[in-house]
Amino acid sequence: MSAFGRKSGPAGFGQAAKPAFGVARPMQGGVSAAPGARAGGDQFPPLPGEPQAIRGGDDGKNGDALSRLAERSNGVAEGPAKLEGFEASVHKIKEQVLPRLLERVDPEAAATLTKDELAEEFRPIIMEVLAELKITLNRREQFALEKVLIDELLGFGPLEELLNDPDVSDIMVNGPDQTYIEKKGKLQLSTIRFRDEQHLFQIAQRIVNQVGRRVDQTTPLADARLKDGSRVNVIVPPLSLRGTAISIRKFSEKPITLDMLRDFGSMSDKMCTALKIAGACRMNIVISGGTGSGKTTMLNAMSKMIDPGERVLTIEDAAELRLQQPHWLPLETRPPNLEGQGAITIGDLVKNALRMRPDRIILGEIRGAECFDLLAAMNTGHDGSMCTLHANSPRECLGRMENMILMGDIKIPKEAISRQIAESVDLVVQVKRLRDGSRRTTNITEVIGMEGDVIVTQELFKFEYLDETDDGTIIGEFRPSGLRPYTLEKARQFGFDQAYLESCL
Repeated sequence: MSAFGRKSGPAGFGQAAKPAFGVARPMQGGVSAAPGARAGGDQFPPLPGEPQAIRGGDDGKNGDALSRLAERSNGVAEGPAKLEGFEASVHKIKEQVLPRLLERVDPEAAATLTKDELAEEFRPIIMEVLAELKITLNRREQFALEKVLIDELLGFGPLEELLNDPDVSDIMVNGPDQTYIEKKGKLQLSTIRFRDEQHLFQIAQRIVNQVGRRVDQTTPLADARLKDGSRVNVIVPPLSLRGTAISIRKFSEKPITLDMLRDFGSMSDKMCTALKIAGACRMNIVISGGTGSGKTTMLNAMSKMIDPGERVLTIEDAAELRLQQPHWLPLETRPPNLEGQGAITIGDLVKNALRMRPDRIILGEIRGAECFDLLAAMNTGHDGSMCTLHANSPRECLGRMENMILMGDIKIPKEAISRQIAESVDLVVQVKRLRDGSRRTTNITEVIGMEGDVIVTQELFKFEYLDETDDGTIIGEFRPSGLRPYTLEKARQFGFDQAYLESCL
């Protein structure tokens, strides 16, 4: 029997998964205080002139904060979502049909057919199996069953439904019985299930094998990508204690532009103009932010401003950038083989890229000593180079760049590293995912130079938190600093000095 046909029976599918802790829900309601009671009781009397709302009183805007905390601490975690109605019936029939179907199909021959061709070949066989099982389906149920079975054989099984949903931006599989998805910045439990651990492991292997990588007990970690550029990370037992874990970061099918980010509320009109000019004027830009904050999306959007006549090289661990330029060559690292040999790192590719006559070098993400090679490229005629890295603020971003260079074998003093960063980087763009799920560009900061052994920066734009609505939406304002930009001279070389100055004031 093919590996697709392995089946644990209904019991393996019907086990309820333990709910995960930490599902984000608004803290509203809860135990209300007695009428007229003051938060804190008699033990903590209010200070003279202290507003009642600050102490979380009943007439405060957000209600009693202590009551909401009590509700959070005493709350019961949400149970696992379950299939219901039509989906549940199709799933139940699939479990009965799939083993019999696999007995009549050659998996190797099926793999050579497209999904449409396979559907035509499967239709009479499925009807034959249904007749054997004495199951009668209407036309809608037949189409749904065909799709589910073809996804099992040629696609990614239960994941196909989520991958085809444009509203889903993240898929997080925590073992065969629990899958979370992200919609509009909020996590929620999905109804999909895998038959058992082996079924999930086979799906993971199918994903990584598409890009020539492998995952098993000897190499339990793998980075891969789907055909549409979505990023995939897989970790399998024994490192993952709840079974195979798959994390998929989906990317939008249509290219994201800076204007679209502005319309989404990620930045103001002036910030959008300043970033357009920065990309067109070949400024060296570092995009900083946390996990899932939108760093890669911002980098893709800024790439739209690159001159079509420039030669652009992108270097990544798993190719996920989708630049919108005609002269673009993507490069990807290679992990070591079973003997631990043959690895090609980002640093190796950056050094090789310098011999390929690039106008710009773009790194998907820097994590180590390759940061020094990128700074060297920025300083040797490759203006307009960009990269992303993980940091919580522009100042922390510069500190992380220093630390990453020190992690390598380069024996140069810290002051020289700081000076190299100050001379190479022009702008730091800080992006952040706020607690309401929205992604905002919170800072645009210039790197001016050195003062002693400290890197001097100047903030051009900043997002100021103002308030929060009843449904948890954060209200804020993008404020320009009103300072004359230090990078104005670069903008003048391309004829954008007046527009750049007006956008920053």
